[in-house]
Amino acid sequence: MDEEGIRKRSSNQEPDETPITKSKSMKLQKEVGLLSGIGLIVGTVIGSGIFVSPKAVLANVGAVGPCLVIWAACGVLATLVTITLVNALSVKWASYIQNFFAVAKMVIVIIIIVSGIVLLAQGNTKNFNNSFDGPPLSVGTISLAFYNGLWAYSGWNQLNYITEELKNPNRNLPLCIGIGIPLVTVCYVLINISYFTVMTSTELLQSPAVAVTYGDRVLYPASWIVPLFVAFSAIGSANGTCFTASRLPYVAGREGHVLKVLSYINIKRLTPVPAIIFYGAVAMLYIIPGDINTLINYFSFTVWIFYGLTVLGLIVMRFTRKDLERPIRVPLIIPILVLFVSIVLVLAPIITAPELPYLYCVLFIISGLVFYVLFIHFKFSWAQKISKPITMHLQMLLEVVPPEDVPE
Repeated sequence: MDEEGIRKRSSNQEPDETPITKSKSMKLQKEVGLLSGIGLIVGTVIGSGIFVSPKAVLANVGAVGPCLVIWAACGVLATLVTITLVNALSVKWASYIQNFFAVAKMVIVIIIIVSGIVLLAQGNTKNFNNSFDGPPLSVGTISLAFYNGLWAYSGWNQLNYITEELKNPNRNLPLCIGIGIPLVTVCYVLINISYFTVMTSTELLQSPAVAVTYGDRVLYPASWIVPLFVAFSAIGSANGTCFTASRLPYVAGREGHVLKVLSYINIKRLTPVPAIIFYGAVAMLYIIPGDINTLINYFSFTVWIFYGLTVLGLIVMRFTRKDLERPIRVPLIIPILVLFVSIVLVLAPIITAPELPYLYCVLFIISGLVFYVLFIHFKFSWAQKISKPITMHLQMLLEVVPPEDVPE
């Protein structure tokens, strides 16, 4: 079936599918409003990190005071198969699910914060005495602490990926970030304070799951709600990340930086199905290590390389492409600061505690250049013979076409 045949099939819509009419076009639709945008940020950022990372942050800095400072600083800096299926089927359903889990995870966040405030009011403050007394700090240990803290904040930037689907993005994008990130930062600092009302630094470091230990001590016999809502939190974060991050390969395919098929859109659902499936496959590769701390450290190392390159590009373009329209303009000092932070976070762990897996991360990144050179840049004939039949079969299987206006 060729592209024309696939388009003709779009006239036979099932009742529950999105009809393609003259008012619809074969492109992503603006379905995300202000509240959904805030819910997307809060729901994506608050995942499993805040219930796992406190142990790793404390392990690196060694004292309560620096630990709380790291959590606040991470917030300032920030200012998988079922999930894939839902995002491939409907933008609206993915948004509804995201909003539900955002509310669900806020329930457990509020429970932990309120119970912590009650404990503080009852005089449980002994763990905050001499809170900055601990082992000497180094740039390397601070960087690793930030790795784990920023893991819990990951998702702070992902609303940027769906500006095509965000209603009134010039207004709602900065507003969503300005409301969502401070809200998460306050919650994270208060949650960590709550943890320290019932656990000493040593006890927190010995806990296999900090939030569960807290629940066992404070919420018994209703402590079972903690792992339940932690699961809700992780699912919501995975859904939000799948919804937003899958738009990266979609746009890269549209701009010709990767295979074009990744930019194709399902004719019935108007979702970037190939890009979502690609993202889901890559996410599965990431969980192969199994150990959460290993995953956090090497993911953070990799992602901050790209954060640094991104803001470097912004800085360069501020001087070389002055004529570009910039609906949302930030002071130059902000990308410069983020570039400096990214350099420190990438180089400090390598210099202070070099490990071979960091080299594996770099090789994994460079391996992408191999595919780019063979299939995109030089377009070798034998590479095209491989990619063309794959594209054709994916079009027929997934019922996708290139993003374009539907003909009258």
